[in-house]
Amino acid sequence: MRPAGASLLLLIALAVAGCDATEPRPQPTPTQDLRFPAADRPVATIVSARWSTEEARDRLNEADTVMDLAQIKPGTTVADIGAGEGYYTIRLAARVGKNGRVLAEDIIPGVRDALAQRVSRERLDNVSVRLGEPEDPKLPANSFDRILMVHMYHEIEEPYEFLWRMRPSLRPDGLVVVVDADRETQNHGTPPALLECEFAAVGYRLVTKRDMPSAGGYLAMFKAEGPRPDPSAIRACRHQPAPKKAGAPKPESTTDE
Repeated sequence: MRPAGASLLLLIALAVAGCDATEPRPQPTPTQDLRFPAADRPVATIVSARWSTEEARDRLNEADTVMDLAQIKPGTTVADIGAGEGYYTIRLAARVGKNGRVLAEDIIPGVRDALAQRVSRERLDNVSVRLGEPEDPKLPANSFDRILMVHMYHEIEEPYEFLWRMRPSLRPDGLVVVVDADRETQNHGTPPALLECEFAAVGYRLVTKRDMPSAGGYLAMFKAEGPRPDPSAIRACRHQPAPKKAGAPKPESTTDE
C-alpha cells in the first residue's frame, strides 16, 4: 500500500499535471465583430504538458474514469480541447474505435505540430488535429457527442465568447465535459459555482457534477439548451474569491497540465 503522504503528493502533482514550460499566448486573428462581456476573474498562464506524467495519471486510472463517467464508447465523436501532448487524445482514440472520431485541438502551433506527429507515428487513423484560437476552438458544426476540456478552462481569457462559438459544434444530445481543480483560476483551477455560472450565461445547463480526486479535482458535464443567446444579452458572472483562512499557508507556485 502506498503511504498516505506519497498518495497526497501524487494527487497534488497530477492536479497541476507536472508541466515544465510556459508558452506564449497566441494573438487571436480578427473574427466577426461581436461584443462579449469580459470575464470577472484572473486567467491562468498557459503551460505545456509533459510526457512523464502519463504513467502516473494512468496509475490512478484517470482517463478511463473520465471516459466512463462521460459515457464515451465505441462510435462516439469527441473533441479534445486543449489537447496538449495528447494524453486524452490517445486514450480517446482507443476507446471510440474505428467507427468513432477524435478531433484534438490546441492553440499553440508547436504543441499542435508535436501532437500531429505523435498521432501519425502511432497510426491513429480516427484522429485529426486542429489549431484553434484563444477565443474560438474552430470546431465544425453539429459534429460532437462529447467535448472534453480537461484542466484548461481556467486558461481561457474570454470564456463567454469561447463557449458561444463552441455551442454549434455539439450534436443535439451532446455534452461538454469539464475536469478542473476546485481553486481560484489564477491557481490553475475553477471554482465550481463560477464554472456553472459562466456556462449558464451562454445557455448551458449543468447535468452532473462529482468530485474526482484521481483527476485532481472534479468533473462537471453541461448540455446546451434553448437558442444561443445574442452576445449583447450575455451578462458576466461576478466572482467573489473565497476568503483566505487565518494562518493558512500561501499557495505554492504551480505549473499546469
